Amino acid sequence: MDPRTAALLHCFLFAVLVQSAPISSPTDLTPAFKEAAKRAKTLVEKILRDIPTVHRNTVNTEGLSLDPSSQNTNLHMMVTSLGIPAAPILKPLSEHFTLDMYVSRMLVGSQLYQGLLGVLSDKLSGLNDLRADLRDLLTHITKMKEAAQLDGNVSDQNQIPDLASRLHGNYEVQVAIHVMLTQLQSFCHDLIRSLRAAGAR
Repeated sequence: MDPRTAALLHCFLFAVLVQSAPISSPTDLTPAFKEAAKRAKTLVEKILRDIPTVHRNTVNTEGLSLDPSSQNTNLHMMVTSLGIPAAPILKPLSEHFTLDMYVSRMLVGSQLYQGLLGVLSDKLSGLNDLRADLRDLLTHITKMKEAAQLDGNVSDQNQIPDLASRLHGNYEVQVAIHVMLTQLQSFCHDLIRSLRAAGAR
């Protein structure tokens, strides 16, 4: 092979390898990032502890339980009609799921549930503390983003659905708060795993 061709090929392969590498791994994240992740994890653990109490104090419709085995068979249809979106999926860091995507999805999910809580808190009481915790969680995740100097833009996130116009009665409100808390609980479990992987011990 011609030496110049070999050199060009070597440069090309090097560029491909660099481009496909993950932005960061848990071992090279800054102390500021890890500290923000640790504070976020502590807050997520508090939210997880509080969700069963909030559910018990706000949801009194029979068949709406945090126990998956007691779910109402008509619930899926109601979720579809209310238009409540699922939280963004969080995956382990890799060349296909970069730190930028990782933190941006944390932000999108937290913003989604804070927005839903804002709508539902106009319909029933007992949600303000949880809403405040999610606001604080957003602050910590934003600090993670700033510490890692990420450029990810979350403006293209799933918009908060027009939930208020679909809450025609108490049953719809009950289903909406139940679904939101159930999804938030699952999202928080994903957050815990992700934050631990990001160095929050």
